[in-house]
Amino acid sequence: MPAVDVAHTVTGEGPPLYLVHGIGSRKSTWDALLPVLSEHFTCVAYDLRGHGESPVPPVPYSLDELVADLEALRERLGHERIHVLGHSLGGQVGPAYARAHPDRTASVVLLSTAAGRTEDDSAKVKGVVAAMRERGVADVLTTLVERWYTDEFIAARPDAIEHRIEQVLGTPEDVFLAVFDVYAGTEMLAWLPQVDCPCLVLTGEFDGGCNPRLNAVIADALPDSELVVLPDLKHSVLVEGPDAVLSPVLDFLLRHRDG
Repeated sequence: MPAVDVAHTVTGEGPPLYLVHGIGSRKSTWDALLPVLSEHFTCVAYDLRGHGESPVPPVPYSLDELVADLEALRERLGHERIHVLGHSLGGQVGPAYARAHPDRTASVVLLSTAAGRTEDDSAKVKGVVAAMRERGVADVLTTLVERWYTDEFIAARPDAIEHRIEQVLGTPEDVFLAVFDVYAGTEMLAWLPQVDCPCLVLTGEFDGGCNPRLNAVIADALPDSELVVLPDLKHSVLVEGPDAVLSPVLDFLLRHRDG
């Protein structure tokens, strides 16, 4: 299937930094980080295929197709080398892009993603997808929200929770399930040693599916990596803890800014 011309925004000046969101999310997920990041980088935020304002090609989708969409966007915008910052599924797209296009990749930041899953880990995430297929995405959303956010945040920010639910329900169900399949079925561990650009691996202390154990495995497999675990956060670090995310991400990116 050919690459999709994804919807995107460009803000700021400096080396190009491409921002890749996760399942059922939108390019607006990065809004809290953009004011600072755009002071140092040309920030390109885009909607994954099937999401937001991007075209909706027929499912299923593959990780290779998501990588091809990113490369097509880089070509369209004319950037020579890019930094890639991805969350969750986007944290799989980033290193997969670096593996496929090493000469085009300056650095990768992997936020809240997974590799090296045990059989039990894989069974759990695939079980969530199976439950959504059987009962519908809306029926499983409470379980997902509790995995994404801490109880304190859920109680304090019902507006943010409602906005996230609207994003998910506003994503075609077959698309949501298709990208969840990509996320659940991708195992990066075999090829992460081929990703030799500088990488930052970051996750939340209480992220159940992308826990510090798995992120330590990711960091160990990457030839040039740093690992950061943010205390007291679950999966949705960009919404619940953007300031906590920004500090190590900006520090890393500035050190590798001209790579």
